[in-house]
Amino acid sequence: MTSRVGERERRRGHGRAVARGSVVVGLLCTLVLAGAGYVAWELRGIAANRADGDPALGFYQQDPERADRTASAVLDGIVREAAEPPTDDKAFAGSGSDADWRSGGWAPSDPLEARPAPAEPAAGALFSPGNDGDPDHHCSGVVVHSPGGDLIATAAHCVHGGGFRTNLAFVPGYRDGTAPFGVWVPTRIDVDPRWARDQDPDADVAFVRVRRPGYPGQRLEDVTGARTIDFGTELPAPARLMGYPNATEQPLDCRTTARPAGPTQIRLDCADVPNGTSGGPVLTDGRTLIGVIGGRDGGGDDETSYSVYFDDRIRALYERSTAGH
Repeated sequence: MTSRVGERERRRGHGRAVARGSVVVGLLCTLVLAGAGYVAWELRGIAANRADGDPALGFYQQDPERADRTASAVLDGIVREAAEPPTDDKAFAGSGSDADWRSGGWAPSDPLEARPAPAEPAAGALFSPGNDGDPDHHCSGVVVHSPGGDLIATAAHCVHGGGFRTNLAFVPGYRDGTAPFGVWVPTRIDVDPRWARDQDPDADVAFVRVRRPGYPGQRLEDVTGARTIDFGTELPAPARLMGYPNATEQPLDCRTTARPAGPTQIRLDCADVPNGTSGGPVLTDGRTLIGVIGGRDGGGDDETSYSVYFDDRIRALYERSTAGH
């Protein structure tokens, strides 16, 4: 026979067990609801910073007031402008950036892995302030020579996904929270219709025309210089890739060999090139742009990066962007 005391204790124990189970279930439900609420909040933030543009042609004309608000948001506690642009070229010297690599004794990085590098005026970080699910700077870009002097190249997935990003800003020469050459915002974004339609990795390239709010008439290329773009580069070729990791406030780079990965992609073997470097330049002979990090597998993995091969389709995209039609 069970004593009343023993029965009471058994019932109390059962009650505590039920209570604990109820608390656990309640906590799980709360976490699930909180998680669902957070996801919904992030999705609303993403949607609020996207626009359809013209997906059939693959371009978006940025609203000037929205772009100005983006620049203000970047300068409001994320980045500070330098009082005067730096004039010491040595502070921005790349890894043999002006050498003729094919004849100048160029050699790959040893070991073949990315390392911190000096900032360069014609390369920079792409920022997207606001609740869009990304860090403050989430991609990289490079100034490209153009008739208007206002063009950068980056990866298409940096500027278009679920629509065109409307909260973009480019900070050339970015390092340690400083914008030595100002903050620039898009006037127009061009991607290949193949990317706008179905994110074709063979079209993961974008060209973005920019301006600097508060400095009417100033041209980006006059401030930072620019890389000359080359189409149909003969491969393999000596190459240097560069970009801004999400989690650091300075760029990294790696010297390697650009090799064909089929007819539409470039393979760049180099370890430790993390997220955030997408859109960063792939250079040969110092100042010649032959690709941007992106393409296959969203740009690669821990050992290998990729770029779209700059063929006649990319040339047509460049020409469309510079013409502005």
